[in-house]
Amino acid sequence: MSQDLPEQEMLKILVVDDHELILSGTLDLLKSNYPQAKILTAKTTENALQQVEAFQPDLVIMDLSLPETSGDIAEINRGIKSLGTLMKNNLTLNLVVQSSYVKALVRIKQDIDAHEGGFTVADKGLSSQEMLNRIDLALKGVTHTKDLKMPSKEVKLEWLEVLNLAFEEGLEDKVIAERMQVAPRTVRHYWAKVQDVLGVYPEDGKSLRIQTEKRAREEGFID
Repeated sequence: MSQDLPEQEMLKILVVDDHELILSGTLDLLKSNYPQAKILTAKTTENALQQVEAFQPDLVIMDLSLPETSGDIAEINRGIKSLGTLMKNNLTLNLVVQSSYVKALVRIKQDIDAHEGGFTVADKGLSSQEMLNRIDLALKGVTHTKDLKMPSKEVKLEWLEVLNLAFEEGLEDKVIAERMQVAPRTVRHYWAKVQDVLGVYPEDGKSLRIQTEKRAREEGFID
């Protein structure tokens, strides 16, 4: 991983955001501070993946709440999945996640830990100067996720799938087991594991399922 910044006249940046105001503000910031850089934009996850493959940018600045294609509804999970795909397919790609939903990055913690390119996080409430600092760090190949409260324990995709099936689709454990093609006891095992990561344990007078859903939403495990 190189710690040297690309020359400005060679610098290529892709900005991915479907909100015109945010997109315009980010472009203005980049153009004023990287006047020689070549800057492209994308407003959907589909176009973002295409642009990265064709454009091979030095840096991608990406929101998380995005539509898959034009006309779709923007969803955090779509952005998260596309970000994971970008990292797996482009191991050294430098990334800045600029979003109001940065907690959701917990869903791809393993991918972030394994990524070899720069990776920084910028809440949309950050000042312009701090945003520029995060861009600079990412371009230097630095990982900066200290703003996130990532769990110290591993979070597996199967556990997140159980949460989504239960709380986004409203399925009971028997149906969840059928959908996941596992035994019901395996689903119970997944519940126990994800509840341990969330710090949710049985308490008298409290619904374990309700407490699990509340914590899962607070920690960004589900929308």
